[in-house]
Amino acid sequence: MNLREKFPQLEPALVTEIEREGIIKDFAAGDVLMRTGQYIKSTILILEGIVKIFRKDEEGAEFLMYYLEPGEACAISIICASKAETSQISAVAMEDTTALMVPNKFMDEWMSKYKSWYYFVLETYRNRFEELLTVIDNVAFRNMDERLFFYLKRYAEANHSNTIAISHQQIADELNSSREVISRLLKKMEQRGIVTLSRNSIELHANAVL
Repeated sequence: MNLREKFPQLEPALVTEIEREGIIKDFAAGDVLMRTGQYIKSTILILEGIVKIFRKDEEGAEFLMYYLEPGEACAISIICASKAETSQISAVAMEDTTALMVPNKFMDEWMSKYKSWYYFVLETYRNRFEELLTVIDNVAFRNMDERLFFYLKRYAEANHSNTIAISHQQIADELNSSREVISRLLKKMEQRGIVTLSRNSIELHANAVL
């Protein structure tokens, strides 16, 4: 386990406890880590891979909230685990992922016992809150072309690659739009030199601006 490398801000004694009490789980791309309505019994720490956090409406449409990368924890899982509540979001592995599941019985104990865990939880909440504010701003105040460009940049940053292997329909589903609208906007972006479109991928040009 490379916990010390992925979470260097945690004090050694806490890392030792996490290694002793945590359970490592491997997930293949597409596997579900957490479902809406599920009782959460563990806090999720990401060691390897990328996890997509999203909400679904009654018709099954998805709304992307944020991505989790190595060295990050799921804020929702921390809240639900500490309060023994059901999840209001879903989490899916975007690629092969290794996660460390920490049983919820340790959450309150570590908050008072270890300052590094206390600050780590606060920082996790703050980062997710700021990211959600950015998402809300994009939904509320930007046009679809701006939302699409923002989506592509977030996807590329999360995957550390400008090659985005995702279908136009998947993008449309996550942006609550139609495939036709997304395809038309992507074509316009290609004409402006922002992206290059291939059959199964989108190449976001470096330093591209809308």
